[in-house]
Amino acid sequence: MKTKEKAHLAPYQKPTFSGRVFDVINIVFMLVFAFCMLYPFWNQLVISLNEGTDTNYGGLYFWPRQWTLANYAYIFEKGNLGKGALISVLRVVVGTSTTLFCSGLLAYVTTVRGFSGRRFMRIVYLITMYFGGGMIPTYLLMVNLGLLNTFTVYWLPGLFSAYYMMLIASYIYGLPESLMESARIDGAGEMRIYFQIILPLCVPVLAAIGIMAAVGHWNSWFDVMVYNPKGEWDTLQAYLRRILTEATMASQLLNDQQQQEAMRKLTTSSIRAATTMVVTIPIVCVYPFFQRYFISGMTIGAVKG
Repeated sequence: MKTKEKAHLAPYQKPTFSGRVFDVINIVFMLVFAFCMLYPFWNQLVISLNEGTDTNYGGLYFWPRQWTLANYAYIFEKGNLGKGALISVLRVVVGTSTTLFCSGLLAYVTTVRGFSGRRFMRIVYLITMYFGGGMIPTYLLMVNLGLLNTFTVYWLPGLFSAYYMMLIASYIYGLPESLMESARIDGAGEMRIYFQIILPLCVPVLAAIGIMAAVGHWNSWFDVMVYNPKGEWDTLQAYLRRILTEATMASQLLNDQQQQEAMRKLTTSSIRAATTMVVTIPIVCVYPFFQRYFISGMTIGAVKG
């Protein structure tokens, strides 16, 4: 018996020279690739912590020459940043949760094999991924619905996403059908099956989609300009864009001595770098907590055995 077990064990093989060379090249390539991905972010951080006038001389690569927090002070001295941050966080929470809830239910409906209209629904939603009404018809629709200058305009149009629906539906198709069938035999309804059986199993894919939806809501600023002309519901990105625009205009007013003195140590590039950091760092801090869900949610169910 022991002889048979040993026969099935693969003998240990020392790595060959070509294998070592491949491993070294692979490691070097991945290190260079990671450096190319991370360096632009690091360079923006260096510029944001350096004095603006010194930044114009160039040569900033890995470390600030003249440390300063004036760029961040200029941004945070502007009013309403706290209100904008609160609205942005509220938009991320409400928009992401409603998108996951509605898109998840829609995905489950399109996977119920006993529902005769599931194929038609998938085709209809698939068409919306390739054809749209355009900016002007969408704007007129929001006007007629009375959504201008309201918080609702940030999350209501994104309740259902065809792309997210297809991702969740593909994941649900990879689950054993026997789970749903046994629950139906026991008398469970479709809503109970979804919330008590399907939803707990879909945590990885929902977390992955939640990250994508949250980043989209957090970085969105164009719809704020279009649908919020009065500025009552400006998000953090809208305020930071306004500050950046004001800094650009102020740097061009060279005839105004007082404004020039106030902007003497600030430049558009340094304020732009500080603005980038303010917008990016919150997402960077949140992403590691969902990374494992993001990876597993995008891969599990992609390969069918």
